[in-house]
Amino acid sequence: MKFQGVLFFPVTPFAADGSLDEERLAQHIDSGVAAGAGGVFVACGTGEFHALTPDEIERATRVAVETTAGRVPVLAAAGGPPPVARDQSARVERAGADGVLLLPPYLVTAPQQGLVRYVEEVTAATDLPVIFYQRGAARLTATTAAEIAALPKVVGLKDGFGDIERMHRIVRAVRAVPGGEDFQFFNGLPTAEMTAPAYRGIGVDLYSSAVFAFAPEIALAFHRALAEADEVTVSTLLDEFYGPLVELRDEVPGYAVALVKAGVTLRGLDVGGVRAPLLDPTPEHVARLAKLIDHGLEAVRA
Repeated sequence: MKFQGVLFFPVTPFAADGSLDEERLAQHIDSGVAAGAGGVFVACGTGEFHALTPDEIERATRVAVETTAGRVPVLAAAGGPPPVARDQSARVERAGADGVLLLPPYLVTAPQQGLVRYVEEVTAATDLPVIFYQRGAARLTATTAAEIAALPKVVGLKDGFGDIERMHRIVRAVRAVPGGEDFQFFNGLPTAEMTAPAYRGIGVDLYSSAVFAFAPEIALAFHRALAEADEVTVSTLLDEFYGPLVELRDEVPGYAVALVKAGVTLRGLDVGGVRAPLLDPTPEHVARLAKLIDHGLEAVRA
């Protein structure tokens, strides 16, 4: 399972009664794949994994699998307590996913070997390939990352910290292990485009794009410019779109998800609001987001 291009992390639409809206999820995913997504990561961070039931994760995964119809790989999330993560992994495998994005356990600080044990126990519950997401309390050393990367079903590591020096050591340690040359690394920071140039410098070209969910035109133009070393376009989008978007995102905790859902709705598909403990953006912030989207679209169409 090899990825190329922009990775799509769809939001999870909710109906007026708060339930999972499978029809709109299918529409959202189909439009993203048609726009050129390199892979679909459903019910993950942007998809409010933290607020979904195990049944909803399984249903969302099935919708993604049926909608993509083999056009791109589909992965879904698992995480939290080991028994829960094992159950979620089995569910997404049953739903037909191509892989699992494994989030760390919650509210516990574990020793490095405890994190290895966690990945071992969860991967034992599925035959699917697994990408481990280091974030929260799961901060790996280079040695631990190499040990996890050597596990039979682990095929990738997604970084949610942004410590470039530490991540560089992890990349070098994994690459030094026999077979490590095929291991995949992902920039998993919110609004990853802001750090994409730095990650490319240490050999991490893949990244998750939240912007792709609501403005694929902008996300694809940035990705293309980065690959072609078009520094003018990269700088313009960073300065005039991504930078201001990050400033808005950082004004309220949880906006890394809530703004994305608002953006999808602004572009014509009403996906509902976010579940607690997140809050929907204020009307003022939605208006600012709308202006940013318009400006970004103008920049890539110029």
